[in-house]
Amino acid sequence: MKLSEIEQRIQQNWQSVQQEVNTATLATGREPGGVRVIGVTKYVDAEWTAALVRAGCLDLGENRPQVLWKKAEHDGLQSGVRWHVIGHLQSNKVRRSLKYQPVIHSIDSERLLHRVATESSRAGHDTEVLLEVNISGDEEKTGMAADLIDQLLSQDLPQGVKVMGLMAMAGFGTDSNAAKRQFDEVRVLRDKLSAKSGRKLSELSMGMSGDYQQAIECGSTMVRIGSRLFDGLLDRTTGVAR
Repeated sequence: MKLSEIEQRIQQNWQSVQQEVNTATLATGREPGGVRVIGVTKYVDAEWTAALVRAGCLDLGENRPQVLWKKAEHDGLQSGVRWHVIGHLQSNKVRRSLKYQPVIHSIDSERLLHRVATESSRAGHDTEVLLEVNISGDEEKTGMAADLIDQLLSQDLPQGVKVMGLMAMAGFGTDSNAAKRQFDEVRVLRDKLSAKSGRKLSELSMGMSGDYQQAIECGSTMVRIGSRLFDGLLDRTTGVAR
């Protein structure tokens, strides 16, 4: 497939996703633009990622910090892009990641929260973070139990981080109804934690390519969409670029 055809397909996919997200957002009584699309680019290289940016997606999410570092140095990805760390972040990769001032969705332990706070203070800026909750109870998934997040928010949070809200993923193999129930649980938990702690917690990062419409219905403010943005360009078997 020619580069121009790839660019055109990515542009079409981006417009389609935007339209679907805005329609779902309007159905909840919110204004268009009330839900931010995080374009997950783990499936593709820097050139395709840059094509997505040219299509209009300026929020980019990466699961692996090393990939984020490499892409963030690419010529087409250095202006106007807001990076998001959406996968597990090891403590030894925090300092390098903060060079690009990302939003970190995957704070899955008190230890990691404090490490990000320490490194952010050392770098002279605050880092926006979300606390990852394991709402499904799947042992294979990362994230903290709800009671641990409750304990964290009941304490004085360390300087250097701004806790913006919660992040969650539906359990493996859940259908749309089960996913919706879990997303509802996250929203209810957020509301309870916000009321108890007095913290705003305005962001809910929930929903991916297969369940983002259910997540928006449940109050998600950020959806992490990857494969939908590269529909028609990825091998259906391997999930990587053809």
